[in-house]
Amino acid sequence: MLEHLVIDASIPTRVVIMGAGGFLGSAMANHMKHKGIPVLGLTRETLNLLEMDAPQKLAGILRPDDTLVVVSAMAPCKDNMMLIQNIMMMAAVCSAIEKTMPAHVVYISSDAVYADDTKPLTEDSCAEPSSLHGVMHLAREIMLKGSCGAPLAILRPSLIYGAADTHNGYGPNQFRRLAAEGKDIVLFGEGEEQRDHVYIDDVAEIVKLVILHKSKGTLNVATGNVASFWEVAEMVASHFNPPPTIKTTARKGPMPHRGYRVFDITACRKTFPDFNYVPLVEGLAKAHNDMIKYLQ
Repeated sequence: MLEHLVIDASIPTRVVIMGAGGFLGSAMANHMKHKGIPVLGLTRETLNLLEMDAPQKLAGILRPDDTLVVVSAMAPCKDNMMLIQNIMMMAAVCSAIEKTMPAHVVYISSDAVYADDTKPLTEDSCAEPSSLHGVMHLAREIMLKGSCGAPLAILRPSLIYGAADTHNGYGPNQFRRLAAEGKDIVLFGEGEEQRDHVYIDDVAEIVKLVILHKSKGTLNVATGNVASFWEVAEMVASHFNPPPTIKTTARKGPMPHRGYRVFDITACRKTFPDFNYVPLVEGLAKAHNDMIKYLQ
């Protein structure tokens, strides 16, 4: 659970976002700018964390009164080389933090760090990842904890969706693009596995609140509700006329997370009692309308 070091929301001197060119990083940067928060967005083009001089460059950019948000990652982490590169990237960040020691650090991790469980996941659930992506994020969390003397907040979002997603991963984002191209929505198996999907703007808002309250600790970013991929496909299809055909396929491997991953969001409710997640049906409608705007 998070602990607020600043009770009354306070705008920091500057927020530096590592990975501001990506789906989540750019959403956070835009969200904070609209709220009047000073932001410096760093992209791979402005600072490549895999270059030898990256630690020195980042240390030269950071100031002791900065809030540093680390989103930058090669994701999803699919193989051993990507794992090594992601560790190297975080090693550069940790080196810069040790030299500069910003006032506050926020790391965007993933719910993939948790072991599979039939019970709702909490921030105290077993962190025993079954994928390289989860191993990568857990390793980076541990690295930051060892290097960061400043207050550190670790956020673990579930599956994030939104119109500007670039990964086109299985789920709402892919389904919407297939439908927009006049193609069928193809599910793994019967689409029966149930997951928690969180809208991109909600993630950006949680990050903003963490920054304004200078929060430290760990928080899952999830709605507490699950929907099957079949249900998600039906919701996405309902936005199109005519709606796309939804097809099932033979499953080639085991069902991810044993087909069920739900969260107990008591900690989030206690930490941010005035915050409410956008319901999935509403968020999918927002994402669809945003996509239409992008296409115009």
